Amino acid sequence: MPPSLPRVSGADAVRALQRLGFVAVRQKGSHVVLKRGSAGCVVPLHAELKVGTLSGVLKQAGVSADEFMAQL
Repeated sequence: MPPSLPRVSGADAVRALQRLGFVAVRQKGSHVVLKRGSAGCVVPLHAELKVGTLSGVLKQAGVSADEFMAQL
């Protein structure tokens, strides 16, 4: 069974993805675009990301839940 994702803020998610090698390319309003090679993702800077939203961000980025949680 895959691990359940924690409730994190958008800023915490951005920091964890940056530790995995992603770089913030641009920001418009409350959304940050991150890139690593050809993989990219858009992270909303909300106070708390819903689990489904975080799951979608990780799917866009091509990052597993285990990798992400290890960087929190």
